[in-house]
Amino acid sequence: MLKKMLALALALVLALSLVSCTGGGNKTVGEATTEPLTKDDVVSIYVISHPTWSFKEDWKVWEYIKENVGCTLEVTGVPGAEAPTKWALMFAAPDTLPDILTYDHKPSTDTHALSGAIMSFDSQIEYMPNYKKWVDSLSEEDYNTFVNTHKSFDGEVYYPPVQGRELQECVRAWLYRKDIFEKHNLEIPETFDELYEVSKKLKELYPDSYPFCIRSGVGTTKVLGSSFKEYWEPEYYYDYNNEKWSYGATEDTMLEVITFYKKMVAEGLMPSNFITIPTSEWQSLVSTDRGFIFPDYMTRIDNFNSVVRQSNPEFTVSAMMPPVANAETGVAKVAKQNYDALGMVICNTRDEKRIANAAKYIDWFYTEEARQIVSWGKEGETYEVVDGKKQYIKDAAGNTPKFLYGFGTHGTFTLLDPEAIASGDSKEINEVREMVLDYSVPYMNPTNYLAVNNEEQKVLDEYYVAIQNYTQEMFTKMVLGQEPLSIFDEYKETLVEMGVNEVLAAYESAYARVK
Repeated sequence: MLKKMLALALALVLALSLVSCTGGGNKTVGEATTEPLTKDDVVSIYVISHPTWSFKEDWKVWEYIKENVGCTLEVTGVPGAEAPTKWALMFAAPDTLPDILTYDHKPSTDTHALSGAIMSFDSQIEYMPNYKKWVDSLSEEDYNTFVNTHKSFDGEVYYPPVQGRELQECVRAWLYRKDIFEKHNLEIPETFDELYEVSKKLKELYPDSYPFCIRSGVGTTKVLGSSFKEYWEPEYYYDYNNEKWSYGATEDTMLEVITFYKKMVAEGLMPSNFITIPTSEWQSLVSTDRGFIFPDYMTRIDNFNSVVRQSNPEFTVSAMMPPVANAETGVAKVAKQNYDALGMVICNTRDEKRIANAAKYIDWFYTEEARQIVSWGKEGETYEVVDGKKQYIKDAAGNTPKFLYGFGTHGTFTLLDPEAIASGDSKEINEVREMVLDYSVPYMNPTNYLAVNNEEQKVLDEYYVAIQNYTQEMFTKMVLGQEPLSIFDEYKETLVEMGVNEVLAAYESAYARVK
């Protein structure tokens, strides 16, 4: 559903902003200079407000940024569900654009780059000396990791490279209720056969539960797909072992996944609405002894523990080794998704001064001073030094620095101190972090960052959404028993007829530019 919304929003952007931006030209309203920002310079920024840590204007991080960037800053938070449509409408009418917009999906910004609706960092490099200094300081490996993955179709950077949260951001893990397992002397499952058996035991102990409690259907299947075959996803993915692009939903692995899910749903061992279950409902299952094993974000450990322990002190979510699926290609792996997708883009407001000021604003975040300020804040206010080490000052409930102070939220950083990330996490996350990362596959799916050109985008526009919708529809029907598994070969043939190979060719072409 999210990809469908994004695709529709991006289609609107591409159709309308091409008219608005290229038709109007790059009109100069103000004269750009390399002089530092002053209080007379106003920089406006719209940020995505995450539902778990909704934007707060009085967060300490915004106070510190305003004190240090030099300009007058106007920040507006927009709920994440509304942002794609709102951004698209603003791009369609450039006079309504702020100076900066935030995103959590790099490929979305590539569409704006194609249309000329945003400015590349390369085009503003004279206003971004700190960014250039940081890039020039990177090793070849770090350059490939942090900069190459942020380039667009023309080899330029439109989406800010970010560094510092690799040990936390989007790290996925197999999570489980450690306290429940210990209470009943249950063994942690190492295979999917054992996962099934322990789920049955938990169902006997807790009849109203769904022991294998996953959400987001196809999305979560992308995370656990490597348990069936390393790198496998039910969508487009690059098979690094065989060096080829594939559409996972057309592989026999998809049938193995569907067969397992079908059995689990039929026996009440996982929610039948796992594809569409609201996050709030899923959270309620986990927090009330009705969900016990679930692949999800590693940070969920703290999200759950800090809240539920207020009423249930024994409650403990922790991470376990990924179980191996009952498949010839099964491995104990989980998808690598620790790609930091949060970033700020410079809008093409057709005002050279505003564009330059936006570049200067973002450039400040590439200083070491900024890294420390937006990571830690101020001593005595947001952190203290204990035994020579910084540690965050938390509230009585143990809420995270992100929730308390806004550190690491949209629009507040490009560089972060890894030690601050570790300090912000609980002892429980830090104890399992290395294990979790060890079980991640070595490389992430390039679709997380891959940029397409105009011709490739036309192919995606023609085929992508229809294929995704059909895949999810048939996936759901086969899992729920509304269609027999015997139609799987017919389903695969239909996907090929719908243009899967054409989309794969577009991805192969785009990947060849960064491989």
